[in-house]
Amino acid sequence: MNFIDRKAAFEREKSTGDSVVLTFVGVDGFDVYNCSIPFSWNGKDYIYGRVERRREWARSWVRLFEKTAPDTFTLVPDSMIYQLEDPYISVIGDELVMGGTHVRMDRGEIDTFYGYFYRGSDLEDLRYFTTGPNLMKDIRLVQLEKGLGVFSRPRNEEIQRKYGSASIVGFSVIPDLESLSADVVENAPIVSGLFDQGEWGGCNQCYRLDSGLIGVIGHKCYAAPGTDGVQLNVYVNISFVMDPKNNTVIDEKIIATRSSYPDAPAKKPELADCAFTSGIVLRADGKADLYSGLGDTAEGRVVIDNPFAGFGQIVTP
Repeated sequence: MNFIDRKAAFEREKSTGDSVVLTFVGVDGFDVYNCSIPFSWNGKDYIYGRVERRREWARSWVRLFEKTAPDTFTLVPDSMIYQLEDPYISVIGDELVMGGTHVRMDRGEIDTFYGYFYRGSDLEDLRYFTTGPNLMKDIRLVQLEKGLGVFSRPRNEEIQRKYGSASIVGFSVIPDLESLSADVVENAPIVSGLFDQGEWGGCNQCYRLDSGLIGVIGHKCYAAPGTDGVQLNVYVNISFVMDPKNNTVIDEKIIATRSSYPDAPAKKPELADCAFTSGIVLRADGKADLYSGLGDTAEGRVVIDNPFAGFGQIVTP
């Protein structure tokens, strides 16, 4: 069954649970979307969010929000402002690593973009320390028992010609954060079997499992005809398990689609079926809260079964 048919079958089964759109306080006039997963730091719960006006594009900032009520996050006053898109976090040792996409402009037009990485133990003083390869998004890190796992996501015309898909995923292991560089990411060995002809996607949040495997929450995308002649960019929440010994994928599956979440506007008509994955947070009842950006205007949460059940328990850093 191809991926489009798998998505249709998933939506017919309606296998996801309760869902909400998150509320963000302190940023009137701006949308908050494509967030990091919520995380705890020094006894408080936070989330990083991409903040942008509805009418603007590629002019966003990443801000820190504190959880102040269920599914409600309030802007941390005077917190650092990052000129980034689509933030994500990893806990590496005793440090928090926050990454995002920095878009470089030239005379008002997008010139290129890079992954920027910040690190530290004080959320008010994260230090910019390295940059990913030119024109690469969705670089993700995961603390392993020994070393640091690095997932890449090359996407260019050469990839399209060689693999048929618009993007691929690579994976490499390095000793520590000091070893993270653009060259390491660029040359990560390929993880095969994720994307077919015309598809693209990447990793969004990665988890070390006590079995030695790695659980990955990601996104898979394709173009499809919509109504009124609009071509949709369809983004779907997926998960898979990876064996780092041989870079093979196990149990790749859909865990939610845009229809799994409540209604919210889309920034552009072509993003009406877009759910850009953030990641999961395990719940006390054994299920998981899955977080996702919605149509580039909002962030949603939906309850799902633990996607890694049967493959090991998530190891908390």
